[in-house]
Order: sequence, then structure tokens, then C-alpha cells
Amino acid sequence: MRFLFAFLAVCFLLPVSHAAENQANILWIYVDDMSDWMGCYGHDAVATPNIDSLAKDGVLFENAHMPSPVCSSTRSALITGTMQTTHGLHRHRTMVKKPLPKNVIPIPTLFLNAGYTTFNEEKEDYNFTYKREDLYSADFERPGKMRGHLVGNDVSFLEQLKGKKFFGQIQLKGGKIGGESGSKYPSESRVDAKDVTVPAHYPDTPVIRDAIARHYEQVAQTDEQVGAIVAGLKEYGFWENTIVIFFTDHGSPLPRSKQFLYEEGTKVPLIVRFPDKKGAGTTRSDLVNGIDISATTLALAGLEIPETVEGHDLFAEDYQEQSHVITARDRCGIAVDRIRGIRTERFRYIRNYFTDRAFYQSQYRDNFATILELRKLNKEGKLTPLQASYHDAESRPEEELYDMDTDPDQVNNLATDPAFSAELKRHRNILESWISSTGDQGQEPENEEELRRVFDGAKGKVEAPEYDFLKKAKE
Repeated sequence: MRFLFAFLAVCFLLPVSHAAENQANILWIYVDDMSDWMGCYGHDAVATPNIDSLAKDGVLFENAHMPSPVCSSTRSALITGTMQTTHGLHRHRTMVKKPLPKNVIPIPTLFLNAGYTTFNEEKEDYNFTYKREDLYSADFERPGKMRGHLVGNDVSFLEQLKGKKFFGQIQLKGGKIGGESGSKYPSESRVDAKDVTVPAHYPDTPVIRDAIARHYEQVAQTDEQVGAIVAGLKEYGFWENTIVIFFTDHGSPLPRSKQFLYEEGTKVPLIVRFPDKKGAGTTRSDLVNGIDISATTLALAGLEIPETVEGHDLFAEDYQEQSHVITARDRCGIAVDRIRGIRTERFRYIRNYFTDRAFYQSQYRDNFATILELRKLNKEGKLTPLQASYHDAESRPEEELYDMDTDPDQVNNLATDPAFSAELKRHRNILESWISSTGDQGQEPENEEELRRVFDGAKGKVEAPEYDFLKKAKE
């Protein structure tokens, strides 16, 4: 009911033509590896006045989920407006990249063709080949390969956009500021580690507490960067004519978040702020897929949404609440896996296709303080059965089902509970129907050349059985 009233209010304020917005610039503030641990999302460990201000002046989405819990797959999906599994963009990071099908046109290219100046000042990370000048305006001077994103909170590069209509992206490092959350111990944070809450799926130790506190620090620093961006937009005269869309590419780098399909891996903050404050202070609780941002961005500019775009215009007059969102995870670096997820209003369903390997199989985070801590405690027998199960292939279930109303941390798997057999079947059918209708390319095994390049890049230090043919060749 709350969504219905909020939705009707937004629809009244934002007719399908989006006429007023057609003349506005559009800016994505796109953040790496960060959860929604902000004041406007109910967290009070750190102050986030700038992000909270965006929410106060805009529309906040409470239930937005990215199509993938890892950078390149999500970014490939959003820049095309398609699920990464539709066109073979699902493996992070693809080693043998191919061009997109000719009828799939990246979102920036559509803006470029419509006469906009387009830019992306930093990270791209797309799993397909492309010429940068086909996506982004050649005359836009990027501030340089900064790696740190927005070094010194300097946004002076925006000045060159004066007199131009633009669609742009500013990338923020988020959960990677100073290294990924949990990569080092001890780490710096304005939050006392003793004050954080540790979910039941992690052991309550100083290392884990430190990683959680560190992520709050990264959220606070990101908020300061958002403040600098807003100040720059005001200084250069863009604030009153720019739609700002703030979101992250997936959840935090904590062990069970990034790369996995639990709530903390895919759920992200999403705020849309309009220049004239249309819908200001509105909160929407309906389910949103990250690729809806792509479709919405085009619609707000008055551009036609191509048939290839799979997302929805969130502010369309005829918009209908989505019954579910799909999430997908495939190979991430050396870790070969295939997981699919369904999020409905009440439940989260996860399908693990490769139950012959542990959840925490070897990957790029092997030397992170958090992972080392978990493996040490597992070896010492100091983890709970649930926490230990993530290290044991024999304990990995084929299906998982969680009641998000009663079990928000997703620690009580209901997949084998007869009382929930109907819900299990319903979610299983949704997934199977989606796989069949979209031709989910994750069904196809990875080609040998792709595996060879990953194997060589890792100098043979891999676990997954898919690499066995390469190990044998070296014997």
C-alpha cells in the first residue's frame, strides 16, 4: 500500500513524456563495491549528509538489486541495458572479448547519436570490445588515469561542459578506498569496531569487526565526494538543470557480499534527484533491477528505448511493479562457478549449479585479512556449522530459500522445509522459465582459450576442475 501511494504520487508528478526532463543533463554517480549503509537507508554509524540530501530532494529506491554481484558483469549489463547473460558478458573479467551484436547499442552511444556530449571520467570495465570514441565524446578531456577516482575531491573537469547538454558518469571508489574492505587488518575508521553489528554468518572477531567498521569509513568518505560533486555542479551552473542518479555496482567487498547472490551482494542504494525536486522525499519499495537505470535514463532524456534494452522505465505512466528480479554470478577471476538468484517481495531463492566446490573457493581475495581469518578459524574448528559450511563443498546446497521478512541475514535455508515446498517450486519455475526464454549463456561451458588465459595469468595457481586439462598438459 505504501508503494501504491508513493507510486501514484510520482506518476502524477512525472508523466510518461518526461517533457521537462528532456532538456536536462543526466549524471550517473557510479560507486564501486559499496552497500547502502547510509543515513537515508536507516544506518547511523556514520553521517552521510550529502547522500541523505540527495534522497531528501529526490526519489529513493529501497529494493534495488544489481544483475550481478561483481564489477565488470554489472557494468556490462548497465551500459547495454541488458542482462549480462544475454550476450555473453557474464564472466568477470572476460579474457577473450567480442564485439556486441550490431543491434545492441550502448547507452552512451545512443546519447552521443542524439547530440549529447557523453563522458566517463574513470572506470569502464566492460566485457566486450569497443572503440571508446563510439561511446564517449572525443573532445571531453578526462582528468587522467587517477586509479583513486576523484583525487582530492577535484571536480574542476566539469567546467568544460558549460554550454553543452551532457550524459556523463563520475566513478567513485567506494568500498575500494584505501584498499577493499577487509583486505587489511587493522584498518582506519572513524567507527569503533566494538560498536558494529556482526551478522550471524560471520564469526564475531576483531578482524571481521574491523572490516565492517572500515566499510562504514569508506561510505563516509564517499559521501564527502558526493558533496564535492554537488558543489561542483552548483559552481559551474549545472545543478538546476541536471538529473542526478546515484547508485553502486554491487554490495561491499566483505566475504559473503561481493561475488555472491545474497542480499548484501546485490542490494544497492539508488537515488534519482530531479532539478525541480519532483517526487522529492518519495520512497519506493518495489523491486528494481539495475538495468532499469539504463532504460529510465534514456526515457528521462526523451530518447527511444531500443527493443534490445531489457530494463524498464521506472517513471513511466504505465509502469507496473515487477514481481521479481533476476541476479546471476559466473566465473569471477580464477573462481569458476555458476549461481542464479531470484528476489521476490518476500523471498530470496538461490540456485547453486556447481556444488562440487566450496562456496569460498580460491580467488583473488585469498590473502585478504577477512578470508585468512575465516580459513584459520575453520581449520581450528572454531566456526559455527553455518560458517563452516561455506568452506566445505559437501555442505553446499543445490538450492537455497530465505524468508526475508523473518530472516534478513539469510542464515536459515528453507529449501528442505516441507512448509515452503510451494514457494520453492514457484521460485524454481521462475528461474527455469527465465533461463529458457532469455537463452542464459551461462549454460554453456567456458571455452578452452578463455580458461587457458586465466590459467596463465594466475600462473597455474587455480583450484577449479575446469583447469585440470591445463594442469595435465604441464605434467
